[in-house]
Amino acid sequence: MTASCGASLYQQVQTDSMSEVVVLHAPLVKRIAHHLLMRMPSSVQLDDLIQSGMIGLLEAARKYDVTKGASFETYAGIRIRGAMLDEIRRGDWAPRSVHRKSRQVAEAVKAVESRNGTDAKDHEVAEELGIDLDSYYNILQDASGSRLFSFDDLTEGGDDSALESVTGEIIGPSDELQEEAFREHLAEAIEGLPEREKLVLSLYYDDELNLKEIGEVLGVSESRISQIHSQAALRLRARLQDWK
Repeated sequence: MTASCGASLYQQVQTDSMSEVVVLHAPLVKRIAHHLLMRMPSSVQLDDLIQSGMIGLLEAARKYDVTKGASFETYAGIRIRGAMLDEIRRGDWAPRSVHRKSRQVAEAVKAVESRNGTDAKDHEVAEELGIDLDSYYNILQDASGSRLFSFDDLTEGGDDSALESVTGEIIGPSDELQEEAFREHLAEAIEGLPEREKLVLSLYYDDELNLKEIGEVLGVSESRISQIHSQAALRLRARLQDWK
């Protein structure tokens, strides 16, 4: 067999393998897309999420290393979700004012909690910002509709930090130790959240309930769950702001 024939055969095998991966894991892409869509405004289209997710799936199939210990589905799920998040961020629809106000809320939470030594209450954060409670809730609502919160967003590296920890692509031991230390710190910060915020995050990220379903569980409106979710995210951001 000539070198060119061998290369062609190898490429054909690769193509067949990729096609098989896409067919087998397409439901995973669609499930993740539908789950993310629950958090997005109407401007985000399901087809766009699925298309970017498929690219993430193919990238996962190309880079997956079985010796790293993670199952392919776990690894692919992170790659798929990361590709969707990248697509969403490239088309960020949120006005700068929403991001600015979200940062101001995080700073206000940090100031109140540093001063009082206890969880910042809604009215305390509103007072710190110099606004009424309804205006504060409106900021939380805008924040929840403007961007997707991910635990990995709390690091400067974004989703790549979680991805690297699974794939073993981190550069050196010091980076691995830093990643591990951050995750321990994050776990402590989540554990220290007010009970209702912690429960909402658990139902949302661990049990994969959508906001409406969580509202039914807790007996409050979907919009209130959205506010609690945003508040938990901003509280975590405030508490991890000084982490290095």
